Amino acid sequence: QLKSVRQIQATTSAFAAILEDGSVVTWGHPGEGGDSSAVQDQLKSVRQVQATGSAFAAILEDGSVVTWGNPDRGADSSAVQDQLKSVRQ
Repeated sequence: QLKSVRQIQATTSAFAAILEDGSVVTWGHPGEGGDSSAVQDQLKSVRQVQATGSAFAAILEDGSVVTWGNPDRGADSSAVQDQLKSVRQ
């Protein structure tokens, strides 16, 4: 599964790997971003992933942002989703 990896980012206890096809594979502590199943269908055409200690944010090719991990530590971006458009690095 971890072949053709373009980038890896880590929280305190989880990893997220962007594959060459733009998909993302995560593993590690579920509450720290290791479980991305709730957003897996959105993690396509991922350009970049950034991490905090407990959350990940993926920038997609269309400039939108998908977040997951600990909602109390940055993973809940629902309040600002309308502003997370055309995001670049």
